[in-house]
Order: sequence, then C-alpha cells, then structure tokens
Amino acid sequence: MRVIAGTARSLPLKCIEGLSTRPTTDRIKETLFNMIQQDIPGCRFLDLFAGSGSIGIEALSRGAKEAVFVENQKKALACVKDNLSFTRLSDRARVLFKDAVAALYELKGEPAFDIIFLDPPYNQGLEQQVLAVLRDSSLVNEDTMVILETSKDSDMDWIEDSGFAPWKIKNYKTNQHLFLRYRR
Repeated sequence: MRVIAGTARSLPLKCIEGLSTRPTTDRIKETLFNMIQQDIPGCRFLDLFAGSGSIGIEALSRGAKEAVFVENQKKALACVKDNLSFTRLSDRARVLFKDAVAALYELKGEPAFDIIFLDPPYNQGLEQQVLAVLRDSSLVNEDTMVILETSKDSDMDWIEDSGFAPWKIKNYKTNQHLFLRYRR
C-alpha cells in the first residue's frame, strides 16, 4: 500500500496485520481519488474508521487543508500516527482515538467538513448510526460529500430515510462507494 499522488507520492504506508481492518487497495483508492480530485485541494476531510489512515493521507498529500482521522483500535491508531509521521503530513492532521459516533459528538460545533469518508466494518449497521448523528450535526451541509464504502451485498434500502441521498455509485468487484449528499 502506498500514497498514489501528491506531495507524499509513492511513499509506502504501513497497515496492521490481521483481519481487523480491510485496507482499501491502491487500485480502488486511485479510482476514488480520480473521481474526487477536483474537490480535494483546500478541503476539510474526515476519515472515519480510518484503519491505516491511507484515505485521509491521500487527501492530505493531494492538498487537503486538514484531515481528521477517527479510529478506535489501538494498533490501527498507532499505524495512522506512524504513517502521518513518515509522510510528514502530521501538521495538518488530527487523530482521535474514539469510536466514530463519540468522535462526531466531540467534533460537534466545528465547521462542516467538505468530504467525509466512512469505511465501517461491513454488515454491522455502523453506517446507519453515523449518518443518523451526522443528519443533525453542524459537521455537514448541502455541499458536504459523504462517501460510504460498503459491501456490494449490503442492504441499503434504509438510505432513503437517512437524511442523505445517493447521487453516484461506483461498483467494484466486491464492494462499492456510495456518494451521498445531505438533504434537509
């Protein structure tokens, strides 16, 4: 796993061993960032369920003004911090050792993020909990892009009632990215 583009281009990133996280592959990460590259420079980026931090680090490398990383596993958190230090991007990063919902409550009152990426463990309903909190939060507005990575076989019938509307879906072999916009 590596940084694809930007100031930290080609630098290798650590990831934790075992099955507790599913790092986004370089190919999928490259496809995702090709789709959102115009939105990255100068943005506030929130990486929920950060794992190794590779998504938020890619955003920082490509010019995001700030990235907040949220992770609740100690080994993954250490990996995020090591990767930020190695890529020399720590000065524009904030790392929170909390579960995603608790982190959203801690961030309450801050300005809206431009992009929120969430890649929760599949089929545990965590994305529903996060979107329920975001729906009533200052952290999103009509311009915020929420990107949800989920398994292709996940039941997403609930999304219409979440307060967010899908406007684009990118399918991969086993997973997908849903691009969501906030609806008042």
